Amino acid sequence: MPHQLSHKTQVPRINRAIGQLEAVKRMIDEEKNCVDIMSQLRAARNAIKTIELGVLETHVEARVVDAYDSKNEKIRAKYIGEIIELLKKYE
Repeated sequence: MPHQLSHKTQVPRINRAIGQLEAVKRMIDEEKNCVDIMSQLRAARNAIKTIELGVLETHVEARVVDAYDSKNEKIRAKYIGEIIELLKKYE
C-alpha cells in the first residue's frame, strides 16, 4: 500500500517565498534599484527551488520504500518508472 505523502513541512518555506515575492512587488512599486530587486528575485527563486527539492525528496523516499515493500513486480516497476520520469522532468 503506497505511503500517504505529506508536504506540510514545506508550508513555512512557501510562506517565506511568498514574502520574498511580495517584497519584490513592493520594491518595484517603490521604484527601487534594479540590483536590489534582482537580489530579492534570486532569493525567491532559491526559496522555490528548496521547496521543489523538498517535495521531490519526500516523493522519491516514499516511492522507493513502496517499491521495496511491494511483492508485486508490476507495482515495483510502476513506482520505479514514476521516479525515473519525475527525475527526467526535474532536470
